[in-house]
Amino acid sequence: MNSAVFLDRDGVINRKPAEGRYVTSWEEMELLPGVVESIALLNQAGFCVIVITNQRCVAKGLITAADLEEMHRQMSEALARSGATVEGVYYCPHDLTPPCQCRKPAPGMLFDAARSRGIDLRSSWMIGDSDIDVEAGRRAGCKTVLLLETGAAIEPPEGQGTAAGSADIVASSLHEAVRQILYRVGVAVGSSTADPAIK
Repeated sequence: MNSAVFLDRDGVINRKPAEGRYVTSWEEMELLPGVVESIALLNQAGFCVIVITNQRCVAKGLITAADLEEMHRQMSEALARSGATVEGVYYCPHDLTPPCQCRKPAPGMLFDAARSRGIDLRSSWMIGDSDIDVEAGRRAGCKTVLLLETGAAIEPPEGQGTAAGSADIVASSLHEAVRQILYRVGVAVGSSTADPAIK
């Protein structure tokens, strides 16, 4: 089975819009520094890279599902042209209510990806910038990474019940998160090793 690294979108791949705002066109999507290099490193290490994102902007009528999928196609093609391959994008188009099985922190999108792509969730990782990303990864049986906002303290706060307290790795950037993952699975950054051989 394959090992995957699941990536949240906003705040991990592209700059996160202000609270209550949404990225509704390719022109509004600003890829974050280091994203191409980070995904390329995961590709080289043999990981399947998949985007897992809540997009209630569809339910709000701010963008159609077809337009969102086109934007994701453009994102994937732009990354691929730079040498970074995203093998799939899974999104939840639903609003907060009624509850669904796909909106993070529910693990439905990760389960769907695992079934359709032969992914071993126990040897996979979920990287996100919020509690719901970490919780979704944990519920799916993945190891988890929390990305902190620039300038935030990297030390996890005391106690449980917070993403930083429950994530396996806390990092200041996607590139640092990927370096730590590869270190844990025994793949040197810059190595040509193609099989992460995760135990």
